[in-house]
Amino acid sequence: MDTFVWDQNFVTGLPDVDEQHHALVDLFNELSRSLFLSDESQETVLSEIFERLVAYTEYHFSDEEVLMEAEGVDPRHVLAHKGLHQQFVAQVHAMWQQRHLMADPAETFVGFLTSWLGMHILGIDQSLARQIVLIRQGMSAAQAFEQENSGHDNGTQALLKMIGKLYHVLSAQNTELAQANQLLEDRVARRTRELAQANEELQQANLRLEAFSRTDGLLQIANRAYFNDRLAQTCASAARRQEPVGLLMIDVDFFKRYNDTYGHQAGDACLQAVARAVQNATQRTTDLVARYGGEELAVILPDTDAQGTAEVARRVVAAVLALGREHKASDAAPYVTVSVGAASQVPEGAEADQELLGNADAALYRAKEAGRNCWLLSV
Repeated sequence: MDTFVWDQNFVTGLPDVDEQHHALVDLFNELSRSLFLSDESQETVLSEIFERLVAYTEYHFSDEEVLMEAEGVDPRHVLAHKGLHQQFVAQVHAMWQQRHLMADPAETFVGFLTSWLGMHILGIDQSLARQIVLIRQGMSAAQAFEQENSGHDNGTQALLKMIGKLYHVLSAQNTELAQANQLLEDRVARRTRELAQANEELQQANLRLEAFSRTDGLLQIANRAYFNDRLAQTCASAARRQEPVGLLMIDVDFFKRYNDTYGHQAGDACLQAVARAVQNATQRTTDLVARYGGEELAVILPDTDAQGTAEVARRVVAAVLALGREHKASDAAPYVTVSVGAASQVPEGAEADQELLGNADAALYRAKEAGRNCWLLSV
């Protein structure tokens, strides 16, 4: 008998999300059945299923986070949603490692997983789906978020019961609380507040660390490592949806001469001004501006065809020229300028991100050959 039974109450209306939720339910039930085995092969079987479960959960989380960015969901919801994802991964690993110390590991672990899945779907994912519907209908992301948080949906009571069960499972792992009198509501309330505060502090610390690790210190935009990850994720998501991805490769013209003429401090200030101009030339929160290396920048443009990519490239060239920043050593213009290589395609194959990068880079080379201070689109 399945531990978690799927029904229409768990449908969000987001096809990819619902498909992944159903796959998670199947994995949870498979793990549940294996936890109650008693033969010698149980540990091997359990470890294999658990690894598949964690890998698929992380894939699902990544896909949801890409969806939130693509739909322009309010940052307050995105922050909370990502925090829950991080919290689950940490919790499930910790409980898995401690399962041999549990009095009833099968019931405890399965109870945690099923409670979490119900809470996740009925709570944050249903909320996300409703906000996306409102955004697609023309409401701003902020308005959709405020409307969602102004009332309670029909799943609230079921969600509250699942939250209570989840708390019971988690608190049972705490030795001090297990020895306390569970009927004393003030102790339970105090411990709940302490746990919530500790989780919040941990989430904030993790978010600060994540932001630091993916940001270029000088330009305060994404760094090369984060660019590589986002490009691969964006191409993988676009391939599933058969949507085009645009990419710009940007090079500051004759930047070495600029440094030699004006000094490295002026060079740093120049790059910062160019980065701001490039960011201003992009118009969507889903677009990512990154430092690719040295004086090179890159821009990822999800769901953008060749025409749209070319328009952003044109705006980038014009925006940097409009800075009017003197560059008397340049052969392209008396001001700081950039050359831009642009490419757009529907990703196909395992190396789709590298193919897109190569096409944009080749277009950048041709733009330099054409005299710089211009953009060219890969064909």
